[in-house]
Amino acid sequence: MTVTWEELAALARTLPETTESTSYGTPALKVKGKLIARLRTDADGSLALRCSLDEKQALVADPDPAFFTTAHYDGHGYVLVGLEQADAEQVRELLDAAWWLVAPARVRQARERST
Repeated sequence: MTVTWEELAALARTLPETTESTSYGTPALKVKGKLIARLRTDADGSLALRCSLDEKQALVADPDPAFFTTAHYDGHGYVLVGLEQADAEQVRELLDAAWWLVAPARVRQARERST
């Protein structure tokens, strides 16, 4: 089952301090102004999703064609996700993980207390 930008944006709106914005003129999701994901409408329609470098390496090494990178993203904590090929649940989990990477400590602590 694939996932759409609209579904990801709806999920992001449930995460504390997360807003829809733009980045390089494309739709983006940010936590307190820090980018966690952006739709690459200018290129291949993939999603640039924030992640740790270790997570990126594991995702790109996996034979799943939904996860890839380009030279532009080498050395950066972003993995590219082909939304039409990706498993929706996995992308949702990765979006949540991106939120945890970027959210300020007080916002993460507030979320932990509320769950």
